[in-house]
Amino acid sequence: MNVTIRTPQHSDREELADIYLQVRRQTFTWVDPHKFRHEDFAAHTQGELVWLAEADDGTIAGFMTLWAADDFVHMLYIRKEWRGRGVGTALLAALPDWPRHKYRLKCLVNNARAKAFYLSRGFAVTSGGMSSEGEYEELTFDPPR
Repeated sequence: MNVTIRTPQHSDREELADIYLQVRRQTFTWVDPHKFRHEDFAAHTQGELVWLAEADDGTIAGFMTLWAADDFVHMLYIRKEWRGRGVGTALLAALPDWPRHKYRLKCLVNNARAKAFYLSRGFAVTSGGMSSEGEYEELTFDPPR
């Protein structure tokens, strides 16, 4: 499976919003699905760097966003049919100076699959808290010195 990691064009934004909506509704089953809206993507990614993973056939398999000022990976969403195929790993590799730079993210406790993915990539739980979607853990990737 080959994917190309690139920054989105304006014409990709609708499809990224579709992925964001669809994956949240599929994954966060403990949250009322009507709380998630298509326009959330534009609002939730303002000021963030965005990368997408595009398959050879032009399909967008997933995307990642980074709030660069805090080295905070805000979103990493993969279409269901592309999970387990290296897309998330390829997106993480697009982070500036990965894997020699420290990054943080939040992962909902109920999202066990995502947490297992991050832990297997070298992230460690460093704190936690509550959000409108439920309890979360902050995970940090701190490369060896």
